[in-house]
Amino acid sequence: MKNFIVILLMSLVFFSCKEEKKKPNEEFIMYQSSEMAALMNTIYEGNMTIKNKILQGELLGGFLETYLNIYSAVLTNPANRNASFEAFSKLYIKNMKQVYSGSKDSLKQNFNQAVNSCIACHKTTCIGPIPRIKKLLIKLNS
Repeated sequence: MKNFIVILLMSLVFFSCKEEKKKPNEEFIMYQSSEMAALMNTIYEGNMTIKNKILQGELLGGFLETYLNIYSAVLTNPANRNASFEAFSKLYIKNMKQVYSGSKDSLKQNFNQAVNSCIACHKTTCIGPIPRIKKLLIKLNS
């Protein structure tokens, strides 16, 4: 009986330590960002370009129609497209249009106002990018 128990315990240990092998056709699934996350990255890069043009005294060109995709891009969490999001989106577009149509003297202030509208929106839902967004702000004494 003692031998039977020892053999039983050893069998349990042996079979419980079995290594699991991956199936050969198993693939890793890469993270894909939502349309809105991709758009936010595009907007960030565009705003960094605008910031640099403002600091260099260069012409901005025309308003980027890409920004208008903020109204239709699919969010990571579609439930976040609510009245608050819609209001902040409209405010951001209004502020960005002001950057392009305002006077040269108010260019930095208008740009910062647009960036601050991004920060205000992100404070309500998706706070992670706020430190990155703050890097877009232009120091007004520069």
